[in-house]
Amino acid sequence: MKTRIAVLASGGGSNLGALFDHFDALGDRARGEIALVASNVPSAGALTRAASRGVPTAIISEPAALASMLDRAEVEIVVLAGYLKLVPPAVVRQFHGRMLNVHPALLPAFGGPGMYGLRVHQAVLDSGARVSGATVHFVSEEFDRGAIVAQWPVPVFEEDSPADLARRVLRVEHALLPRVVDALAADAIALDDDGRVRGAFLVGRQGAAFTLPHESTDLGLEIDAAMA
Repeated sequence: MKTRIAVLASGGGSNLGALFDHFDALGDRARGEIALVASNVPSAGALTRAASRGVPTAIISEPAALASMLDRAEVEIVVLAGYLKLVPPAVVRQFHGRMLNVHPALLPAFGGPGMYGLRVHQAVLDSGARVSGATVHFVSEEFDRGAIVAQWPVPVFEEDSPADLARRVLRVEHALLPRVVDALAADAIALDDDGRVRGAFLVGRQGAAFTLPHESTDLGLEIDAAMA
């Protein structure tokens, strides 16, 4: 029995697409399945992506209705993939240790209220930072403050525009988020009561430990060939 996952998104849903692709590639080895896609934006592309695959969708018109929506879908894990609203505290508590978010920077830097999309990348460039990246973390009652599960760094180049950096970071979001979600669905990682993340996630034919690329200028995404 696969773990039932809800994905909340406010935009086009490229990270949702990466989740679908990852689970498709794993086939029967996938530990989770997307059972619901919900958005606070009725025109969100994420809803179209889900509907095209026959996955149930829903509109979050009232944050207070989110808990009952997730209960009706028998959801076990919630993934925020470009969801721009603060999740109600009661829902965060209900899914403690079972709710993940992906953020387009290396938290705890460049996070918090209002830090989303190109705003994040502009802030990174304005700071003079030479490294940015993607972070997947457990969701807490504050924006971008939950325990960090995994990060993947990318270089920041002097000639970068916010859009340039966004594209580079999004590539690693698409690689990192699905693998963390699958690990949580498999109970390979967990959030302890003291707020510490326990466990690790493994990928590859031989179960080789996942490692972050430090040298490859193309972000090390050639490792995907070994994950088939």
